[in-house]
Amino acid sequence: MNAHAIISRRGLVGAAAIAGSALVAGCDVPAIGTGSETRPIISDSAGHGDDAAPEKEPEPTPAERALASMTREEKVAQLFMVTPEQLTGASVATIAGAMTEEALGRYPVGGLIYFSQNLVDAQQVRDLVQGSKRLGEAAGAGIAPFIGVDEEGGPLVARIANSGLFDVPHFPNMADIGATGDPAQAAEVGRAIGWYLAEIGFNLDFAPDADVLTNPANPVIGARSFGSDPALVASMVSAEVEAMLETGVMPCVKHFPGHGDTAGDSHTGAVYTVRTREEIEAAEFQPFRAAIEAGCPFVMVGHIETPNFAADGLPASLSPTMMTDVLRGELGFEGVIISDSFAMGAIVDNYGVADAAVRFFQAGGDMLLMPQNLAEAHAGVLDAINQGAISEERLDESVLRILSAKERAGLIA
Repeated sequence: MNAHAIISRRGLVGAAAIAGSALVAGCDVPAIGTGSETRPIISDSAGHGDDAAPEKEPEPTPAERALASMTREEKVAQLFMVTPEQLTGASVATIAGAMTEEALGRYPVGGLIYFSQNLVDAQQVRDLVQGSKRLGEAAGAGIAPFIGVDEEGGPLVARIANSGLFDVPHFPNMADIGATGDPAQAAEVGRAIGWYLAEIGFNLDFAPDADVLTNPANPVIGARSFGSDPALVASMVSAEVEAMLETGVMPCVKHFPGHGDTAGDSHTGAVYTVRTREEIEAAEFQPFRAAIEAGCPFVMVGHIETPNFAADGLPASLSPTMMTDVLRGELGFEGVIISDSFAMGAIVDNYGVADAAVRFFQAGGDMLLMPQNLAEAHAGVLDAINQGAISEERLDESVLRILSAKERAGLIA
């Protein structure tokens, strides 16, 4: 009986990473990603006779090949999604020019998010988005960034529709859509928004809002929610996610574990919900479960403390219980866990920039949105990896999730 040496997929990716590092080291400039040595994992597979064919490992995916080509610094940069101002240091960014090119050369980030101040006229927005994508593809490992925006629909949060720059459909508040009781209405919202965002050049939308409005006095969510009935909200969210995915734009449901009960505003300080584990699982989690089942690639985690659930004194965005045990374990989410903005008061008033970033990834997060200082956050995470506080394997897990989402969005061939 013959034994056949089989190289596992993980080993293949690791071997490719070594080869990529060697190529970098052979250039005129010094290699920036030393990393830890990775060797192929070898296992024995017993054959059933001399003519038995050896078992073959699957070919690496485009995302896995991209991961294998990246330096450690490039991997860490993929973990961040920032505004163009955070990337470049400009007071207001409306073009993708030399400053953007130079900044992406230093920090080839995983994504860029745009707000109202970045939108001047229709052609300028298209040039900005396409220029940023092109410069991102030319930087680092040659991987296009996610280009994201908050476009929930309705008069409250719709950067594009409410800018007055584009002839696109306008929708009422999602509370009004939910009040119809017809998920097809939510699907139409997702489909229409997805189509016009894709036409402009966006590939990630921070919508739909999956919060159940269990507290009518909530100052942040309000009419952005489809309603107070968990089953209704779940059906609306699921329909919108599925419809938006058809357009090629990646939806991101928010704000896990649920922002519909909180009385505070995480933009200005810490917020919490006093609801019990049983209450949260029965109500707030329903729309997130539905979104996950519908194939949603992103879940945004909010800065929400749950003293009667996780009881760890941490916002969900820094909580291993809420991200790893619950969102990954209990709800079975395998996509990208992205944070709410780390420039919000709930974070900056209580944690240092580097400390907060490291805590997020240690707790199970994948992509950090809008750190207060990109250079400081990037350096903090890189130092944590170099010192072993975050393992190389843990880094690769998050980067591969991000790259797999980019492959799904058509950004990696």
